[in-house]
Formats: sequence, structure tokens, C-alpha cells
Amino acid sequence: MNQRDPLVHLFAGGCGGTVGAILTCPLEVVKTRLQSSSVTLYIPEVHFSTINGARVSRVARFSPGPLHCLKMILEKEGPRSLFRGLGPNLIGVAPSRAIYFAAYSSSKEKLNAVLDPDSSQVHMVSAGVAGFTAITATNPIWLIKTRLQLEARNRGERRMNAFECVRRVYQSDGIRGFYRGMSASYAGISETVIHFVIYESIKQKLLQSKASSNMDPEEDSVKYASDFIALMLAAATSKSCATSIAYPHEVIRTRLREEGTKYRSFFQTFSLVITEEGYRSLYRGLITHLVRQIPNTAIMMATYELVVYLLEG
Repeated sequence: MNQRDPLVHLFAGGCGGTVGAILTCPLEVVKTRLQSSSVTLYIPEVHFSTINGARVSRVARFSPGPLHCLKMILEKEGPRSLFRGLGPNLIGVAPSRAIYFAAYSSSKEKLNAVLDPDSSQVHMVSAGVAGFTAITATNPIWLIKTRLQLEARNRGERRMNAFECVRRVYQSDGIRGFYRGMSASYAGISETVIHFVIYESIKQKLLQSKASSNMDPEEDSVKYASDFIALMLAAATSKSCATSIAYPHEVIRTRLREEGTKYRSFFQTFSLVITEEGYRSLYRGLITHLVRQIPNTAIMMATYELVVYLLEG
């Protein structure tokens, strides 16, 4: 990543995050519902036959899959519910990604001056600093987005908007309420660090491969469509690896952001989820998350690289 102009990286990061958020919003809603403790609202009635032939109805609790959850949202709430939280998402994703990429770019530039340039250590520390900065600045926006996505209303019922959600959070928990789930987000920095280390490593290998195959050194600075496709695949690969490793923090963060729940802190929630639902519950929604995150990250990173390339000439 070129370090010449932090404003270029700030703008490019915002563009990349916005495009990715719009295209993958429905998957984000399904993923959030699957991660929550209220997902068991989607419960069918099961009929059992007794010894004497009588039929008894019981409610069967189970964890629905992504397709079942999507079907229930469409049937009970309508297609518009698949875009719940898009407003706060669009408001937050641009500054969040912009802050992230600007912090990553600036940290990387400074660390390259004191450590081995473009080494894994530089990428890890830069990604950690960038993640911490972006999380601290934008957590209230993501809390509102999660609350809106978790609100399940039948067709025709009045839905809570972002301003009402802000008022309810403040009335119930005060200013501290807007920072619920931030501890889990900090734990999720590990995912970002792993992602960028793998991404930068793949990117360096792609650049080296291109340089070795080009006879003319000036060709190295020219980017073609194939170069951006390669970067999209690199981003998708690195993000899928990182997400699979660090996913439990996503479930814990969603639980902490639920309204009026028993979840109070990161480790208390981690322990409670395992005790009540088992270890597998820490990976609820992972498939949906991967299906959403891989194209979202690929689109975001490719858009980021394209904007940087166009603006820096």
C-alpha cells in the first residue's frame, strides 16, 4: 500500500466499505439473527404420538439454518426486513473503514521506519492499531445497527427507527450502553491481524510473480483487470482463514448487544453460552458469515486498491 497520501487511503477505505455493505446487507441480517439468543423464536410445533395413540403437541427448540432463517424473515416480516440496520451501517461503514485504512496506512509507514519494512510484525501491529482505533470510534453505531437487525416485527407492524433506538439505549443504560460489546470487538482484532498478515503475504507473492514475469520494469506499476481479480481472491482467502479462527467473538458481541439480556461481560457471556448451549453455539451463523464476509471483503479490498490506484495515478 502506497503511503504518500493518507487522505487517499481514508477515502478509498470509505468507498470500499460502503460498496461492500450495500451488496451484502441481507446476509448480515441473517447472520446477526442466527448469532442471537432470540433465534429460537423460529420454533416449529412438533406432534408426538403416545402409547395409547393420543397426539401430543410440543414445542421443539432448535437452531435453524441460514435458509430457514431467511425464509422465516421473508414470510413473517417481508423483504424490507433484510435491510434492517442498513442506515446505521452506511453511516458507520464509511468512517469506520476510512479510519481503519488511514490508521493502518499511517502505522505501517511509521513502523517501516523502525522495523524490517513490510514484515509480518509491521502488518500485525499496524492491523492491531487500526482495529483498536476504528472500534473505539464507531462502536455506538454498530450497537444501534445490531439492535435494529435483531428487532423482529410482523408485516404491517411499526418498526423502531435508529433515533428511537438511540433514545431507548440511553434511557435504559446511559452513555455506557452505547459501548456494550466493545470488549468482544477488541477480541476480534485478532481476526483483523490474521487477515492482513495473510493478505499482505499473498499480495507480496503476487507482486513478485508479476515482476519476475515482466521483461519491462515499467510494466510493474501498471494494473490490469486480472490484477484486481487476484487481489479479490487474496482478500477472500485471507478473510475466510481469519474468520474461521476468530469467529466466536462475533457471537459473544451480538449477545452483549442484545437489549435487556443476562449477558454482562465478555468472559461471563463466553462461559454462559457454552454452559447453556454448548461449544457449537459459538459458531452459530458461521456459514452465513463466511458467505457474506468473503465477497464483502473481496469487494471492499478490490474497491480500496482501485480507488488508491486511480487517485495516486
